[in-house]
Amino acid sequence: MTHYFLESSAFAKLFVLEQGSKALIHLLEPVADSQMLVSSLAPLEVRSAIRRRERLREIRPSDADRALAAVDAEVSRIVEHHVTPIVINAGRTILDTYSLRTLDALHLATSIVIRNTLSVSDICFVSADDALLKAAAAEQFPILNPLQL
Repeated sequence: MTHYFLESSAFAKLFVLEQGSKALIHLLEPVADSQMLVSSLAPLEVRSAIRRRERLREIRPSDADRALAAVDAEVSRIVEHHVTPIVINAGRTILDTYSLRTLDALHLATSIVIRNTLSVSDICFVSADDALLKAAAAEQFPILNPLQL
């Protein structure tokens, strides 16, 4: 049974219609909530992205509020893994190995910790960030870019 770790750039596509959204939603529709994994960073990053789009007037306030309510509802159903000291330590190793931004390293570190501590070996790492996908592939994750579905 495949689990999907949704990094923020992919997770956001479930709530704001953009390139890759429809294909990702279609892919994940039959997937059980327990098979969808995120870092506790993802909802915060998605909130930031939605509010930024609202401030730039790319989306209406009412649409932003609906999207944020949908984020909260989705997070209550799927598996959210918190940033713990173990994740931070794994993030250090990721940053020493790959040229990634801090939060991207923490997303990858979270997926590694989930794989190692929860014995979930079938995790597909989903992101729209090429550098992050390359690092995830190097860490032996199957990868998926919603922009290429």
